[in-house]
Amino acid sequence: MQITAPTRARTLWDTYLSATRRETDAVSDAYRINTPPAVADRRATIVLLTSVVVLMITNFGTDWQWMAGLAGSIGVDGPTAAFTTSGVAGFNRLAWWAVIQISAYVALPLLVIRYGLRGRPADFGAVRSIKHARVYLGLLAVSIPIIIAVSFTDAFQAKYPFYDLAPGEPFWPYLWIWWLLYALQFVALEFFFRGFMVHGLKHRFGFMAVIIMVVPYTMIHFRKPLLEAIGAIFGGTILGTMSLKTHSVWWGAALHITIAGTMDVLSLAHQGLL
Repeated sequence: MQITAPTRARTLWDTYLSATRRETDAVSDAYRINTPPAVADRRATIVLLTSVVVLMITNFGTDWQWMAGLAGSIGVDGPTAAFTTSGVAGFNRLAWWAVIQISAYVALPLLVIRYGLRGRPADFGAVRSIKHARVYLGLLAVSIPIIIAVSFTDAFQAKYPFYDLAPGEPFWPYLWIWWLLYALQFVALEFFFRGFMVHGLKHRFGFMAVIIMVVPYTMIHFRKPLLEAIGAIFGGTILGTMSLKTHSVWWGAALHITIAGTMDVLSLAHQGLL
């Protein structure tokens, strides 16, 4: 019997959303029955407060001016020049942003997992798995036409790519190095939101851990085009659910990197730079 598209969609919905929600809520119910409330609340509080600190760092720590100002206060002017008058000042600002993002999203959660929660990174989505690859490829196939359509908007073309090529500047080395840092930033972002937050909160809140995570995840898109911020709601929910289903953030990171890379390439193409 041939499986129709609506039937296939319904099967995927039941397998990856409905079943995942039921399974996660069942595990959460058992955990809360067998765990003293004070312990459950303490672990959730540690995850949430750590998340607040991480988000503060990624929002304010990426502003290079505080670091340059600190250096200037002790008579060191090099950092200011590197971010303002240097021939690669734009690259330096982006690299600083990426390094702070990667460090905050990964280092602090790992320390908290090890010493605050007494857990392992594998318990928070850092599991390598090749399963469910076709589902992520399907998500990519759905996303690409939407990205292509949005790439024609003025808001998109004004925002991407983050690294502005100077007239006649080749892609190597700075654009390629930026793309590497950009990709690593997405790996770190997925580990924090879909790993640390989702898996750190799922025992206390069940599937609602995904919804809790989506709130700050959407907020970090407020400085981006409106359609991208709206898309973050759906993308964050889907990737959070898939992380619960697969116990892994790696395919989500690969999907995120591919989509971001496609956005940059489309923007360059619209500018006639390819």
